[in-house]
Amino acid sequence: MIGSLTSLWNRVFAVLGRVSMYRLVYVALGALAVVALVLSFFSLVSPEPLELVVTIAVLSVVCVAVDAATQRVLRRPWRIESSLITAFILLFVLRPTLEPIALAGIALAGAVASLSKYVLAWQGRHIFNPAAVGAAVLAIAAIWVPSLGTPAWWVGTPAMAAPVILAGLAVLWRTEKVRVILVFLVVAVAVALVRTSAQYQSAGLEIDGLTLFWQVLWSSPFLFLGAFMLSEPLTLPPRRWQQFTVAIVVGALAGWPIDLGVISLGQERALLIGNAIAFAFALRTAVELVLVSRAMRTDSVQELTFRARRPLRFLPGQYLELEVPHPHPDARGTRREFSIASAPEDLPNLRIAFRESPASAKAQSSYKKALAAVPDGGQLAVTGIWGDFVLPKKSTVPLLMVAAGIGVTPFVSQLNHMRLAAEDRDVVLVYVATSAAELAFREELEASGVPVVVFTRDRPADLPRHWFWAQGVRLNADGLLKVVPDISARHAFISGPPGLIADLAPALERARSLTTDAFSGY
Repeated sequence: MIGSLTSLWNRVFAVLGRVSMYRLVYVALGALAVVALVLSFFSLVSPEPLELVVTIAVLSVVCVAVDAATQRVLRRPWRIESSLITAFILLFVLRPTLEPIALAGIALAGAVASLSKYVLAWQGRHIFNPAAVGAAVLAIAAIWVPSLGTPAWWVGTPAMAAPVILAGLAVLWRTEKVRVILVFLVVAVAVALVRTSAQYQSAGLEIDGLTLFWQVLWSSPFLFLGAFMLSEPLTLPPRRWQQFTVAIVVGALAGWPIDLGVISLGQERALLIGNAIAFAFALRTAVELVLVSRAMRTDSVQELTFRARRPLRFLPGQYLELEVPHPHPDARGTRREFSIASAPEDLPNLRIAFRESPASAKAQSSYKKALAAVPDGGQLAVTGIWGDFVLPKKSTVPLLMVAAGIGVTPFVSQLNHMRLAAEDRDVVLVYVATSAAELAFREELEASGVPVVVFTRDRPADLPRHWFWAQGVRLNADGLLKVVPDISARHAFISGPPGLIADLAPALERARSLTTDAFSGY
């Protein structure tokens, strides 16, 4: 059962991974806007068709203009997708209208949301969700000028529930935040049920628990809030337990808005509190790096060595997001995620590695071209460090590490850490590469002393004593069981393309436990 789920998860992830996160969110929100427009003609949502069209037009113009102007002043590349994502989110949060003063309020929210990306930011990382900031400022402004309008969260209606779930699931699958948002939904719905039940009882009304549950679930903004706002990677903390903590806090506050007198502490304000907690967790993971050197580990694998400009913390196996600003970025954007190849003991030096496309330079992303142009001494920003692909706390647990190609980098970090920290663990590494020449980091892996099973088409020369070439064995589920017969006693870690993880799922489900690190490539 676990193997089937792992296989399904990674096959879907492989398909979604072909699209950048920003592009997927933009398309999902655009599709929801079209659905809402169609529903408005049948009066299944509260806004009228013309109100929706005018409101999104105002939001798009304001968000695009403010982003473009700010980026020009700061001399940063401008991405229209980011501007339109903010506009679309605000479309569903605010109350669409044709009233001139209320449209001015909507424009204010859009401008504030866009500016917050640059004013309320740290080392290229958003501190707060931009749309939530814009909506919260409008709610506060409406205390003095009520005609400006307030956040309405009209997206929380039964007619929009199914489209939001489908579009939101695609986004959460791509960002691997399904479990985190499920925790948020459970908490938010449970707290809202308790609150609503208490209100019914105090009013002397009869309570139908099942009807109340569906009403809270389908007629609340929780689905949209979780899928498209709470899930934003730049406003989430590094570790999953920290993300669960934020999800619980936001869920509780969203489910039971606290009355502060002139305003209540709910929805977008609840999200801002969660963002602040997340920022506190992630404060020491957003730093600037100075490029020290480049080196080719194989004909297609390049390694970059950086020096952190201030103290940095990470666990072996985690990954960082590196921003490389450049003009005219393509759809894949200005940020990429890289597993850290060095150990924490190597700090302040830090290493990453990536595979260069064998295709022509024209086929390379604008990001890789910009990264290749960064000179020694150039400064780049790490927007955050994330991941739970880390070693078990108990060093007595036997481990199986399965790496495909550049997926070996998190294991290099972990094995270097084990060697430098004098940790004694029972480890077997299975390393898959297209050819013997593409076995990167051989020196580090050999120095670790762990047994390595190599899957390559040709036999590697000068294999160390504890290395084994799998000859004609193919790395599929049966092949993995053949070379690691005691897999049931081991905690399995696998890092590589999602397609490979899906193929190995039948064997991996026999492991004592399983942790995966799928990457979609760039």
